[in-house]
Amino acid sequence: MPASLQEVKRRITSTKKTGQITTAMQMVSTSKLNQIQKHTKTYQVYASKIRNVITHLAASHLLDDVEAPETVEEGEVNSLAMLQQRSVKKTGLVVITSDRGLVGSYNSNVIKQTMNLISKNHHSKDDVEIIAIGGTGADFFKKRGYDIVYEYRDLGDVPTFREVRPIVRAILKMFESEKFDELFVCYNHFVNSLTSTFRGEQMLPISAENLGSEGLSDTNDSGYNLEYDTEPSEDAILEVILPQYAESLLYGAMLDAKTSEHASSSTAMRSASDNADDIIAGLELQYNRARQSAITTEITEITGAQAALE
Repeated sequence: MPASLQEVKRRITSTKKTGQITTAMQMVSTSKLNQIQKHTKTYQVYASKIRNVITHLAASHLLDDVEAPETVEEGEVNSLAMLQQRSVKKTGLVVITSDRGLVGSYNSNVIKQTMNLISKNHHSKDDVEIIAIGGTGADFFKKRGYDIVYEYRDLGDVPTFREVRPIVRAILKMFESEKFDELFVCYNHFVNSLTSTFRGEQMLPISAENLGSEGLSDTNDSGYNLEYDTEPSEDAILEVILPQYAESLLYGAMLDAKTSEHASSSTAMRSASDNADDIIAGLELQYNRARQSAITTEITEITGAQAALE
């Protein structure tokens, strides 16, 4: 068999093996997507309730004029510091990316939109502190000289609430110590299996403005003013509910980002498998034509030799 046919045959075999790998990876990503979607759907109910509570507390002005205690126990997080409004000298960005490739445009979209957010707010490298969740984002910003104040790699395919708590705790301590004066969470929001959109949500400080509660009325349908009776005290309640809100916001963003990652991976692997099938079809056509040409040549030579003998 001619060398060209051998080469085409090797390419067909190699492409088929690659297609088998990408098909298997697509099935794995689809399985992970289905698993995390079930988890996300139930969690969204809890996150929505927490946000509603905080939003209505803000609308009723319970978050106004709350002063954080001057001292807290060593190692404890001052939850009320999350309400502190300061002049913005530095901005913190939680950037959620994946730890690996083969996820299509997922990582590039998050990084590109985060850089646009930095540029839009007229920030320089010295004005930004990066909290990197995922190795791709951490490596990108390190190479470009940004200050990585916190880094977390190897986030689970279906992140657990236990994973998020130490991250939130570290972030709150940095905000309290004025490492940065405001914090945004940057990630890809899952829309459907083919589409995701970038989100840059403000997480800290918590205020009526970034909760979107400024437009809420503080009266009910009867026209009466809404008031809250708190027990044991407003501060005691806020010290419990504010960390829950911060955890729910960050955990929800991680679940959303992971859902988008699995969907992007599944789509990318499906495209790779389809491309492999197209390449194989083209190579098989090329192989059959070359083989047919070789057989025709051989028949012609045999016929010519027989005619010469006669």
